Amino acid sequence: MTRTLPVLALLIALPAAAESPRQVRQYTIDQLLATTTYAGDSISPDGRKILVSSNQTGVFNAFAVPVDGGAPVQLTDSKVNTIQVIGWFPGDERFLYTSDQGGDELTHLYVQSPDGKVRDLTPGDKLKAEFLGWAPDDRSFFFRSNERDPSLFDVYETALDGYERKLLFTNPGGFLPAGVSPDRRWVALGKAHSSTDNDVHLHDRTSGKTALLTPDEPPGAKVDNAFETFSPDGASLYYTTDQGAEFKRLMRYDLATGRREEVLRPDWDVGGAGFLRSGRHLMVAINADSRIEIRVFEMPGMRPLELPRVPDASVVNVEISRDGRRMAFYAESGSTPHNLYVRDLQTGKDRQLTRSLGPDIDPADLVAGEVVRFKSYDGLEIPGVLYRPHQATPASRVPALVKVHGGPGGQAAVGYNAAVQYLVNHGYAVFDINNRGSSGYGKTFFSLDDRKHGEADLDDCVASKKTLAATGWIDPGRIGIYGASYGGYMVLAALAFRPQEFAAGIDVYGISNWKRTMESIPAWWGAERDAIIQEIGDPEKDAEMLLRKSPLFHSDKIEKPLLVLQGEKDPRVLKQESDSIVEAVKKKGVPVEYLVFENEGHGFRRKESQKRAYEAMLAFLDKYLKTPSP
Repeated sequence: MTRTLPVLALLIALPAAAESPRQVRQYTIDQLLATTTYAGDSISPDGRKILVSSNQTGVFNAFAVPVDGGAPVQLTDSKVNTIQVIGWFPGDERFLYTSDQGGDELTHLYVQSPDGKVRDLTPGDKLKAEFLGWAPDDRSFFFRSNERDPSLFDVYETALDGYERKLLFTNPGGFLPAGVSPDRRWVALGKAHSSTDNDVHLHDRTSGKTALLTPDEPPGAKVDNAFETFSPDGASLYYTTDQGAEFKRLMRYDLATGRREEVLRPDWDVGGAGFLRSGRHLMVAINADSRIEIRVFEMPGMRPLELPRVPDASVVNVEISRDGRRMAFYAESGSTPHNLYVRDLQTGKDRQLTRSLGPDIDPADLVAGEVVRFKSYDGLEIPGVLYRPHQATPASRVPALVKVHGGPGGQAAVGYNAAVQYLVNHGYAVFDINNRGSSGYGKTFFSLDDRKHGEADLDDCVASKKTLAATGWIDPGRIGIYGASYGGYMVLAALAFRPQEFAAGIDVYGISNWKRTMESIPAWWGAERDAIIQEIGDPEKDAEMLLRKSPLFHSDKIEKPLLVLQGEKDPRVLKQESDSIVEAVKKKGVPVEYLVFENEGHGFRRKESQKRAYEAMLAFLDKYLKTPSP
């Protein structure tokens, strides 16, 4: 539960109960990486197993988890490419999954038969295909693909019997298809104007007309609207909007009458909504102060369904079988990864199906993050998630890292993170900051860094140092900064523009040259490219500003040690971004270490890559932050 005291008083109060270091076992990276990550919860048509993706082989593959207990059964055997399951086919044991090539993000859709044979349903070079949903009549599924035009996604339907494909919607430009109605008449379309201004359109396949579903009120206002789902009966469309409010609420639009009604308005953003495979239950995810809160409602009538209770954990995802007999769900705590459970809805009995944590790990040795707040340089309240090592006391102060999330516009959230747990277990405090511009805290907060990236948000990171030092158990002379993607940019910006503030930096595929990055945005981003240009800057019109904010052109100011980690096939932040900054810092003679990961893109998904990355991070920190400051 989030505390609401001023953060200075809060953080000083935290260590009061422990004046001597708690004895904690330190784990090797191999022990921590023996932990298994699971994703997916598709219940088979016969209700006997659940389809998941699991990285227990070192790479994500498809597994079937028996509902009655027992070891997961491996279904695929990828050695390099990540496999993310979508679900069982409605009436048999074929299953659909998505995969790219070494992290290039050009995903295809594949079907695997019970005999192990695999078929690429979206063949072709340099295309991207994404699943949009199963047809409720069990005859087909919908997907979007940019095979016709790299910058535009069209909508297709593929039959489950024979895999015949049909084009449903040809994108005229500017739209991102988001869903198809059960009767196939309507196609929901998103249109991005900026990061805070998005519309939903409806294309009528009968008339051929496309209409704006979410007009701005008042005209010209920036409103963030997003399509969520069609109802299984095809009568309604659900979408979220922050029109006239700070946070997003859930709305229902009647396709026959055009009538709108508010469905759910929590105190935080509605982060997503969708109908479960039962067709009778609506699941809503709420972004509640850096924690995911799941609510499930029986339809019609929005009657709340009581969710299972797992000691010291929260339910983070739910699925209900089509016959309504079983519920699959995940539950996790802040210090351990989520586990898969199944509930017999007739008896109410729950069964835990996985033990994600490595067999050598005692959960008591790990640390749950706590949401805290502090007053920044201009008085603005900034939230974040603080991880305090068990070893930390005022008499035994520890080094710390300010961790900056990706984005811009991402969010630090409470949940298990292997890299964070590894560093905290080895005595490093981590403050996962939600600097201004982060999502989840209202649209005003979200917009506070627009065109001020590497400036207003960076100063929040700098301001957090005083708060961390005020705990009494963090050594103010040993505070570094760490981040990935946009967070990696913030690391480079901190070292270049605030060169005396942080003792060291870890940049994971961060941007060093904004102009080059904006020019290299993949074609399949489509209209979203225009939205991010609105927020960051145009590579032609705003070239001077982008170069001014690019650490590469200020690398002569960098004085502190730097570690850089980069995926070879990253399509978002090209390898050249890291190559350039490493070369520039080396020329100055500043300590810099550089690792490139083959067959990895924007995120290291294979365990062998994670092992190499996390061990390099700890060794780097031990070299430059281990020794207490005077």
